[in-house]
Amino acid sequence: MTDRDRLTRWRLVLGGEQSDGIGEAATLEADDLKRDDALRELYDGERRSGLGASAPKVARWLGDIRGYFPSSVVQVMQHDAMDRLGLTQLLLEPELMEAVQPDVGLVATLVGLNRIIPERSRATARAVVRVVTDELEERLRAETVQAVTGALNRASRTRRPKASDIDWNRTIAANLKHYQPEHGTVVPERLVGHARRAHRVERRIILCIDQSGSMAESVVYSSVFGAVLASLRSVETKLVVFDTAVVDLTDELDDPVDVLFGVQLGGGTDINQALAYCEGLIEQPGETVLVLISDLYEGGIAEEMVRRASSIVASGATMVALLALSDSGRPSFDAGHAAALAAVGVPAFACTPDRFPDLMATAIEKRDITAWAAANDIVTTHEPEPTA
Repeated sequence: MTDRDRLTRWRLVLGGEQSDGIGEAATLEADDLKRDDALRELYDGERRSGLGASAPKVARWLGDIRGYFPSSVVQVMQHDAMDRLGLTQLLLEPELMEAVQPDVGLVATLVGLNRIIPERSRATARAVVRVVTDELEERLRAETVQAVTGALNRASRTRRPKASDIDWNRTIAANLKHYQPEHGTVVPERLVGHARRAHRVERRIILCIDQSGSMAESVVYSSVFGAVLASLRSVETKLVVFDTAVVDLTDELDDPVDVLFGVQLGGGTDINQALAYCEGLIEQPGETVLVLISDLYEGGIAEEMVRRASSIVASGATMVALLALSDSGRPSFDAGHAAALAAVGVPAFACTPDRFPDLMATAIEKRDITAWAAANDIVTTHEPEPTA
């Protein structure tokens, strides 16, 4: 990068005001002037002014920035435009949505608006959402399938196999410490059998998702993971969303777009009621993994929520509470409820999408989830906020 490039970048960042300290040292070429205009329209005006309320003008602006800036910068500018220029309402116009570069944040916005999107815009909104969910599924599918099927195979290996079912390579590896040098052989203490290949359901996974507005990004990722898990024949997957009411979206699981447009973001939260519904879905506790995805701000009966979670764990089911399933960093959550759940055997922590497949593998194999989190530098201890 030349000195001129550095000065030009600083000039575009600082805006060219007299106090920016650059003055005439940086001259802007034609393309730089276009970038400067795009930045000025977004950042120099008053909030919710600048581009005004004209959807065609905003659509052109969004198209322009995609040509002037790299994808990572475009996404930052789109998010800033939502806030500074009041684009939430303008997203209801098809012309605007066709100009937007889709990402998880935009999908979360559209999901939040889906009840008020005009019919003329709905097809365009679904197309934008599908672009993102397809990209996420392509990125996350292989690792999820590999982790879950591998865990199922390991969990299903029998320790008392028939002679024809013995996995000799694994049996020898597991018993090398029993090698008898005088006989030149290994005396196996335990036998390892091949994983059962019968096409039957080996695990039942319930995703229970909080629909409150703060969980929007988690809802997007959950819908994609739900679709991937539902495609596995050895796993029975159910998806439940809740606020003050509970909605079972299991029948929509094969299409994340249908799931997302069946969600109603915002409103209150009744985790206890949601857990009561999910508890009713548990028929074989020893084979069930319940994943509660919530910030744990309970609007229902908190003590009953904790008692119900304790009952689910006592039944033999595996339960984990994810405070967020997103890339957004440390979420806001109710630390007191997180600590109370941890005390009854329900680890509570935030999880990024890239770690979710390994978390599911850990749960399927009934390994210690808290130890897994610690090994991945994930905080699972929470100090409740002091009461006034």
